[in-house]
Amino acid sequence: MSEIAMDRQAVYADYERARQTFHDLLDSAAPTDLARPTRGTRWTNEQLLWHMLFGYMVARVLLVLGGVFGRLPRGVGKAFARALNAATVPFDRVNYLGPCGAVKVFGPRRTGATFDRVIDSLHRRLAAQSNADLARGMHYPVRWDPFFQDFMTLADIYRYPTQHFDFHRRQLTLNGEVS
Repeated sequence: MSEIAMDRQAVYADYERARQTFHDLLDSAAPTDLARPTRGTRWTNEQLLWHMLFGYMVARVLLVLGGVFGRLPRGVGKAFARALNAATVPFDRVNYLGPCGAVKVFGPRRTGATFDRVIDSLHRRLAAQSNADLARGMHYPVRWDPFFQDFMTLADIYRYPTQHFDFHRRQLTLNGEVS
């Protein structure tokens, strides 16, 4: 297996930028801002913020899967990705409904604290990964997310949630902004 040299400091900096942005958005949002519809989604701002957090939560699961499937023959991972692609419709439904329910359980304060715990967890995991570990990867269901590639290494997965975050950040309509 080859190794991947990854700029870990850049990933840490992106996580910290996202953390600060997330807290700034939550801290400055009035309840009416959180309840406002977003641009280009069926979610409210609060639901989309939860979905942005969920991208980081999903990355932790993807890192485990990538580590496991990265040790198996590639055909196994390809078959798994094909099966997941076949389940895109139910995935999309769960992906939509999850944030709708989560905001009823987690308020903005708990959502911010959860974001911090997830980012801290990703920091620790990345610090513990060897370059050889970062080169492991698997095939992913490309129909599930525009940022999924057919084959992604663990290094790619560490970068994924911030790409997802930045994309959805532009869909928020907090504080009357039209960014």
